[in-house]
Order: sequence, then C-alpha cells, then structure tokens
Amino acid sequence: MKRSGILNRQLAGALAELGHGDGVLVCDAGMPIPDGPRVVDLSFRAGVPSFAEVLDGLIDELVIEGGTAADEVRDANPETARLLAGRVPGLSHVPHEELKRLTAGARLVVRTGEARPYANVLLRCGVFF
Repeated sequence: MKRSGILNRQLAGALAELGHGDGVLVCDAGMPIPDGPRVVDLSFRAGVPSFAEVLDGLIDELVIEGGTAADEVRDANPETARLLAGRVPGLSHVPHEELKRLTAGARLVVRTGEARPYANVLLRCGVFF
C-alpha cells in the first residue's frame, strides 16, 4: 500500500501513464467532459473534493510546464483565478468556449466536486530533466 501521495488507484495509475506535453484537465463538477480522454471522477458532494485540494495534489505529483484557464475566471471566481496564478507556471487564458474545445485533446480529465464557476484548468505536463 502507498504511504503517501495520491491514493486513488485509478488516478495514480493514470498519472503514471502521462508524458511530456500531455494535457490534464482539472475541472469543476459542471464542466462538460468530452468523449475521448480518460476520466477520473473524484466528485462526491458539492464542493467535495475542492478544486484547490485536487490541484495541489496533482501539482505535488506532476511536472507542470504550463496551463490554460478561462478568461471568465478572473471576474466570476477571483479566488480561483489567484490560486491558478500562484500555482500554475506559464498560465494563459482563453475564452471559456475555447477552453472547452481544447479539452478534447486532453489525455486525462480529473473531475472535482467544486461548485464555483470556471474552476477549470488544462495543465500541460513537463519533464523532470
């Protein structure tokens, strides 16, 4: 049994399969999930687990070289906008409709129980060397 880190076996296994340049969408409970990417749904109840908890856990496990969030997060959810700006290197913003289109190219989707708007980010995996 693992001692620490991500204990969810589906998520831990999916993370181990990622490579440089792969996309990981971390999303709120309301984000439409496209057909194609592997999905690990962690949502339990509204707000559980939170977007911040899941994002922090993924950042601890992955090398992140960049990310993309919706422009709308800045006005509709400033707390999440600040969280993303402080934790995601190379963060860029696009209109929400464009972010939804970009998610089709993600390799993995991690759905949280977050119930605040625009708590979504498409992370781009880096490499540790």
